[in-house]
Amino acid sequence: MSTSTDASRLPLQQVWPDTLVARYREAGHWRGETFPGFLRERAERYADDIAVVAGDVRLSYAQLWHEAGRIGAGLLALGLQPGERVLVQLGNTAGFIATVCGLFRAGLVPVYALPAHRITELVHFAKKAEASAYITTTLHDGFDHRGLARALQAEVPAVRHVVIDGDTAEFIALEALQGDRSQLPSDPDPQSVAFLQISGGSTGLSKLIPRTHDDYIYSFRASNQICGIDRDSVYLVALPAAHNFPMSSPGFFGALYAGARVVFSPGPGPDAAFPLIAREQVTCCGLVPPLALLWAQAAATSKHDLSSLQVLQVGGAKLVPEAARRVIDGLGCTLQQVFGMAEGLVNYTRLDDPEDLIVACQGRPISPDDEVRVLDDHDQPVAEGEVGHLLTRGPYTIRGYHNDAVANARSFTDDGFYRTGDRVQQLPGGYLVVQGRAGDHINRAGEKISAEEIEDHLLAHPGVFDAAVVSIPDEYLGERSCAFVIPQGEPFKAPALKSWMRGRGLAAFKVPDQIVFVDSFDTTAVGKISRRELRAQLRARHLQQTGGTR
Repeated sequence: MSTSTDASRLPLQQVWPDTLVARYREAGHWRGETFPGFLRERAERYADDIAVVAGDVRLSYAQLWHEAGRIGAGLLALGLQPGERVLVQLGNTAGFIATVCGLFRAGLVPVYALPAHRITELVHFAKKAEASAYITTTLHDGFDHRGLARALQAEVPAVRHVVIDGDTAEFIALEALQGDRSQLPSDPDPQSVAFLQISGGSTGLSKLIPRTHDDYIYSFRASNQICGIDRDSVYLVALPAAHNFPMSSPGFFGALYAGARVVFSPGPGPDAAFPLIAREQVTCCGLVPPLALLWAQAAATSKHDLSSLQVLQVGGAKLVPEAARRVIDGLGCTLQQVFGMAEGLVNYTRLDDPEDLIVACQGRPISPDDEVRVLDDHDQPVAEGEVGHLLTRGPYTIRGYHNDAVANARSFTDDGFYRTGDRVQQLPGGYLVVQGRAGDHINRAGEKISAEEIEDHLLAHPGVFDAAVVSIPDEYLGERSCAFVIPQGEPFKAPALKSWMRGRGLAAFKVPDQIVFVDSFDTTAVGKISRRELRAQLRARHLQQTGGTR
C-alpha cells in the first residue's frame, strides 16, 4: 500500500501474501496497532510518568505526545504532505525521539541516518527515498551538520526544507515549529510503511528497508516479553538511537510501549553511560561486543553503582564464548545474546537459559512463525549442527528493499525468504550459532577456517583484549590468515602467541599465519569490525614491505 500522495513518487510498500497475512493476524502477531495509536494510548494511561531522559531534559508521556504534536503540525505547516519522506540525522537526544514521534503524528515517513553519515550516504538516502526534508543538529562530535545540509540541498534540490535542532543559521529551528494540530491526520493503515531503516554491513551504500506499523510493533512487543521489559524497566540507549538494535530489540520503542523509562546516553563508553546507570537505576542496555568488553573491564575500577543493571544485551556482531564469559564476570548481570538484522529476524538467548548455552550461541527466533532455513551452497538443507547459509521469512521480516530491484533479486527467493548473508549452525531447540558472514571464512589451501573460531581462541589468552582474524591473498595457499590483536597487560610477541595457540590443540592450519598488534580496530557505525578496511590496510603494508604476495 502506498503511503505517498504524490503519484510521481515511488510508492512505499511491504506486501505479504494473503495467506501469511491471515496467519499472522489469527496468531495475534498483527493487531492493527500503529505508532501514533500506541503513543496516544500511553500518553493517556501513563500521562505523568517519565518517558524520556536525555541530558537535562525529562519528558513525561503526556509531554512527549504534546511535543510530537507540535513538531508534526509544524512540519505540515511548512507544506509537507502525509506520506512524504523526511531524512532524520540526530544524536541520542530528546529531540530525536520527539522528532520521530512527530513525524508519525504527521503521517510523514522518517528515513533514519546515523550521525556519522556524511554527504555521500545522505545524498544516496535522499535520492533513493525521494526525501523532501532533512532534520539534523547543529554540531555532533565537533562536526557542523549545517554545512552538510547546504551540501545536501545543492546535490538534491528536492530536499526543500532543512530543520535544525540547535543554532539554525539560515535554516528552520526545530523548537520554533508550530502549526494547527487539527490538521494532523488520523491514524494510518497498520499495513502501511512507518519508516525506512538502513541496511547494515561494512561495504557499499546501504539499502533502504521499509518497515510497517504492524510488523515492527509486533517485533518489539514480543521482544518485551522475552527480554523482561515492563513498566518498571529503565532502558539505556547507549548505541546510536537510529540503529535497529537500540530501537526495537526491545529498544526504546519497546520500552515506550511498556510504559517504561528511556534514558539516552550521549555516548556508549563507560564515562558517559556508568553515571547514567547509577543515577537513573538503569535495568537494561544493549551493546556491541567491543563495548561490552570495555564495560566489563571498566566496571572493576568504576566508582559508580551499577547494581541496578539486570540485563546486558550484546549483539550487532558475534560475541564469542570467551568474550561472553568476560562480560558476565565483569558486570555480574544476566547476559542476553542478540542476533538480528534491520530486515527482520531477531534471535535472543532467553533470560532463564543456562549460562553454558548463553555463552555458546546467539539465541533463537522471537516468533513461532519465524521460518528458518539453513542451506548449503546449492540451496539444499544441511543437517542440524552443520554450517550453512541462513534464510528466513516471518511476520516481521521484509519481503523486499525499497527501490532496489537488483538487491531484491539477489537477496530474496521466489517464495519470499530473505537471504541474510550469515552462515550459521542450528542447534536443537532452534538456537543459532553464528559462524560469520559468508565472506568471513578463510579458505587456506582448501581448508575452511572460521574467523570467529580463531578469535574465540585468541580471546582466551590473558594478554589479548580483542582480536580480529581476516584473510589475505597468498600466492601459494590462496588465502592465509592474519590476526589483528589488541594486547593488554604484560607485553608479549607473536611467536609466543602462536605457540600458545598450538598448545590449545588446534589444527596447525588454524594457527594464524601472521599476527599484527594494533592499538584499536577500524569499526563500522554499529561497532562491527570492518574487515574490508583491515584487509586493505594489511595488503597495503604487505605490498610496501615485500612488493607483492609470497
